[in-house]
Amino acid sequence: MRRAIKFTTSFFYLGHSPFMPGTMGSLAGLLIYFVVKDKLPVYTFSVLFLFALGMLFSSEAERIYRRKDAQMIVIDEACGMMLSLFLVPYNLWIAILGFVLFRVFDILKPPPAKRIEKFSGAFGIMFDDIIAAIYTNFILQVICRIFHIS
Repeated sequence: MRRAIKFTTSFFYLGHSPFMPGTMGSLAGLLIYFVVKDKLPVYTFSVLFLFALGMLFSSEAERIYRRKDAQMIVIDEACGMMLSLFLVPYNLWIAILGFVLFRVFDILKPPPAKRIEKFSGAFGIMFDDIIAAIYTNFILQVICRIFHIS
């Protein structure tokens, strides 16, 4: 069971990358986005499935890794990246901007993400990235409307 939890929460062991594991998890979410972007039911299911897996296994992953919000846990980044682009019109430049914005918000942790990150367990792990995704999605929605990107 420990191996399955590590495999899931590190998102196929991308979280074990020696080079920016959070960015690797976000890139994985972006890759999934490119595969399912035109299939709204599959896209929606993917986001909810990743969120559910993160909520189910992240607390145990903290215990396994013996660290609060261990950097190896990147399912939250994959889920957050997909949520960042949810219902945003597809445009390659918007997707790239979404990736950059999500990473910036995930790193800077604007309120209330910084406060939520302090919670231990799955709530703290998942919801700071959900907040970063909400900020990103909002900005992308505004940009798409201002510039009539559809």
